[in-house]
Amino acid sequence: MNLALSFITLLFTEQQFDFEEMLNAVTKRIIRGLLFCLYCLMSPVILYRALGSRKRCSLVRNKLLLLSATDLAKKIREQQITSEEVVTAYITRCRDVNPVINAIVETRYDLAIQEAREADKMIRLGHKSLDEIARDTPLLGIPITVKGSIAVQGMNHAAGRKWPEIPRALCDADAVQRVREAGGIVLLVSNTPELCMCWETYNNVTGMTVNPYDTRRTAGGSSGGEAALLGSAASLLSLSSDIGGSARLPAMFCGIFGHKPTPGFVSTNGHMPGSNDKAWPNFFTLGPMVRYAEDLPLLLKAMCQSSRSKLKLDDKVPLRDIKFFYMEDDCGSGATSSIDRDIKRAIRRLIEHLNSLQGVMVQKAELTDMKYSLEVMAAILLHIDGVESIYSKKSNPQEWKSVTVEILRYLCCMSPHTFPSILYGVLKKVNNATPQTYFKMVEKNAAIKKQFADLLGDNGVLIYPTFVSAAHYPYEIYHKVCNVSYLAIFNSLGLPVTQCPLGFNRNGLPIGVQIVANPGCDHLTLSVAREIERAFGGWQQPTTGEKV
Repeated sequence: MNLALSFITLLFTEQQFDFEEMLNAVTKRIIRGLLFCLYCLMSPVILYRALGSRKRCSLVRNKLLLLSATDLAKKIREQQITSEEVVTAYITRCRDVNPVINAIVETRYDLAIQEAREADKMIRLGHKSLDEIARDTPLLGIPITVKGSIAVQGMNHAAGRKWPEIPRALCDADAVQRVREAGGIVLLVSNTPELCMCWETYNNVTGMTVNPYDTRRTAGGSSGGEAALLGSAASLLSLSSDIGGSARLPAMFCGIFGHKPTPGFVSTNGHMPGSNDKAWPNFFTLGPMVRYAEDLPLLLKAMCQSSRSKLKLDDKVPLRDIKFFYMEDDCGSGATSSIDRDIKRAIRRLIEHLNSLQGVMVQKAELTDMKYSLEVMAAILLHIDGVESIYSKKSNPQEWKSVTVEILRYLCCMSPHTFPSILYGVLKKVNNATPQTYFKMVEKNAAIKKQFADLLGDNGVLIYPTFVSAAHYPYEIYHKVCNVSYLAIFNSLGLPVTQCPLGFNRNGLPIGVQIVANPGCDHLTLSVAREIERAFGGWQQPTTGEKV
């Protein structure tokens, strides 16, 4: 194929671009056809799941669970309530809902209550003023939950992988340490797919995490455990990670806020899997997931490794000072599905709302190169080397075990690993065999990033779909995998993004939208998130969801 393409290029240099465009379009259609065949094969499994009874988490009884972390921290400092009351309330809620959603890997409830009592004692002693406490330990007494792939000292750090002996974190990840120094109290670590290798949350150790709004459906992944806990009001502040939309997709599926920060804001140290590739921190980030928009800057500031990064996060930018743009699709990529009409309707409602505000006008963006999102994000993500995987050798993690042998073991039902982890090796090998494609996609990625830089500047945001539909049934992600390009493109571009809930679809499932800005402009997306919450209600209990 490469030889034939080179020959045609020599003969028809001026037509090269058109030919590549045609070849790209045909390839995407073929991929779409293959995924449809996969859907047909998976249909019996999906139908079986769909015919099950729909369950939701129970109604929240304790009103402490319905307050933001910002409000709770203030009340704890002022001794209107105690940290022990708050931590106990969340522990009780976790115990109530986990049998339904299966989101928890391991808990540290006794230690958390002890730490809460110590926080209350410190406040009672009065060695610091209220302002000093708010400045030095803004999260004092607030319960935190942590994705199981992020290290919490002494806790399970298997990240969903089967091990002969459970690996335990020797120390806290950098972000966890900073959150603890800010006064946060870790309750537990939550479920992830094996080594975070899937956009649904299931593994061969802890099993499957389900959606609190409909237990027949997925919570998304790979931060599905955290999203399910937040959506069911069993968590308030969450430390999650995002590579290819791993925080934003479950955040949408479970009706909460998820933020992918500008690369470099938050240290990636202490995450499983990790990588020694220089590109890793540009593509992969740790970030906050919360139920209330006002808590995003509160938690993100605590997680940040640089004081410089924190400077603007509290800025509440007037909406009239922000340039708004929108896109409803990925400019006609042949491999992705069309956006669900409920999501389109919700985005239009958001646009109408913003246009009704004084001094605000939303314009349609013309970013035609976004149609290459799928191939750009796939080529760059799969090119990252040194990522810990099931193929990494213990003696030398840079060397790989045989992919063929692992595939055969899986086909013979002898492998302890899940299909996405097996598939990663296949895709990685294929990508490495076509280096010329990678370099072309790097150039295309740079071109798209420049288009964003020119369009948004330092005061613009883009409204963009988070995903093509609300939460689907488990295993549907396999034939919908191309649709994650709506999320993963912003990892390859290195842009900050906030997923915001926008109400519910006709089936009572959460839907949402991404707000995108240029690097370092996280404060813009956070400001827009607060307005979206004010106008559309933000997170709502699973038992009270109304249709859009």
